[in-house]
Amino acid sequence: MHMFNTNIRAPRGNTLSCKGWTQEAAMRMLMNNLDPEVAENPDELVVYGGIGKAARDWESFEALIATLKKLENDETMLVQSGKPVAVFKTHEHAPRVLIANSNLVPAWSNWEHFYELEERNLMMYGQMTAGSWIYIGAQGILQGTYLSFVEAGKKKFGSADLRGKFILTGGMGGMSGAQPLAGKMAGAVILVVEVDRARIERKINEAYCDYLVETVDEAIALVDKLTADKTPASIGLVGNCADVNRELLNRGIIPDFVTDQTSAHDPLNGYVPNNMTLDEALALRKSDPKTYERRAKETMAEHVRTMLEFQAQGAETFDYGNNIRAYAKEMGVDNAFDFPGFVPAYIRPLFCEGKGPFRWAALSGDPEDIYKMDALAKEMFGDDEALVNWIDMAQKMVKWQGLPARICWLGYGDRHRFALRVNEMVASGELSAPIVFGRDHLDSGSVASPNRETESMKDGSDAVSDWPLLNALVNTAGGASWVSIHHGGGVGMGYSQHAGQVLVADGTDMAAQKIERVLISDPGMGVVRHADAGYDIAIRTAKQKGVHMPMLKE
Repeated sequence: MHMFNTNIRAPRGNTLSCKGWTQEAAMRMLMNNLDPEVAENPDELVVYGGIGKAARDWESFEALIATLKKLENDETMLVQSGKPVAVFKTHEHAPRVLIANSNLVPAWSNWEHFYELEERNLMMYGQMTAGSWIYIGAQGILQGTYLSFVEAGKKKFGSADLRGKFILTGGMGGMSGAQPLAGKMAGAVILVVEVDRARIERKINEAYCDYLVETVDEAIALVDKLTADKTPASIGLVGNCADVNRELLNRGIIPDFVTDQTSAHDPLNGYVPNNMTLDEALALRKSDPKTYERRAKETMAEHVRTMLEFQAQGAETFDYGNNIRAYAKEMGVDNAFDFPGFVPAYIRPLFCEGKGPFRWAALSGDPEDIYKMDALAKEMFGDDEALVNWIDMAQKMVKWQGLPARICWLGYGDRHRFALRVNEMVASGELSAPIVFGRDHLDSGSVASPNRETESMKDGSDAVSDWPLLNALVNTAGGASWVSIHHGGGVGMGYSQHAGQVLVADGTDMAAQKIERVLISDPGMGVVRHADAGYDIAIRTAKQKGVHMPMLKE
């Protein structure tokens, strides 16, 4: 084990330690991914999502930093599953970094083969934004989770206001830890079942969760009181979802909404079997991984059975994209897919307009830069009530993790206009240092994931992964600052391919040119992908906004 001071914190301010702002931004964002405020397990290089890593090992991490510091403004570093493997001369408009993580030839792309390679240190799991250096902590999924709850409310009750309503879910890790706050923002009382007490405590310290309880009795008493008072609140219950859900069903307690966000995409490292303590489970994971995995999948099957029973009793039930239905089906729950995934249920119409989890971070480390951008977003998009509400709530309720950042679902046509204005603010000195623009890989045109983002596509093209590959290629051609192609993020090996891009607004004319190309083609891919699949909203968006699709039917 390489001994390394793992208390990593990205430099702040506007002094360069690299040869250009793009390299500096890549270095700071890589370091920010491993900031103890941001990462789940920085000592092991794990950022979030079970084993989603920022670099393959500490030696690779040091080499990445050293290479970025020396990288010229017309060179490109290539990263293979978290290890820098080459630097080639390219040109100034090319990306400074190209990243490929966890990609395996299709017939080999399963956890078993991945673990063999990982064991020999030939591969790492990049998740979505861990290995592409644009994770911003729990806020990154917060707005999407909030929007999902709001859309679920509109569908079930005809209202976006969930006051007095009860959401039941599981998981309070790096990503799932956004759920308690998102539910509260939507006005609901949200009960999050989490097997690891320390995770609930961390979320209480981060002001993402209000209460910690140890028993179902305490949880129900609180839920009853808070829903009766219509007080928005979040409760973390130490327990196993399969057991707690079963107990609630036995007592006839049916929530308004039921979902789950445990790391079920990774049965070995992400999900904990029931009928044992957490310590027993962790010991079994080490001593007998095969048995552990089987027990985890058996528990997932029971977990999904309880969700189906809640659905039968009238709860609005949906999968939150962790592939738990696929594992339940494998374990004999034939109707596991009877409840939908959140994307086809609530989010796809947004994808059709090229909307998705766009985000930015202040390389200065100064929250004032983010507040100035908040004000700009509210000025530019003042007629978007949900967006203005979101920014107001985020300012009040979101604590910074690492470099101050903001998530904001902007669509095709809006992302580049906003970023161009921000680039001018960097040039004029109104913002104190350059700004990084990125997004989740869960975006409208950059992911193929048949059990999640591309579930039940209208034309049956769920498993076509040409789209994320074209997305990465067009973003490279357009000159994004760094571009990544990953496999497996969100739902596990074999189940997804996805691409990411990041752009640095450093106030230069070149940055403006790149913004104008990349922030049109990138969300544009979302419009194209969904218009091609026959979605009316996307076809309408393409026509109204002049997206050129040679074979789009009139």
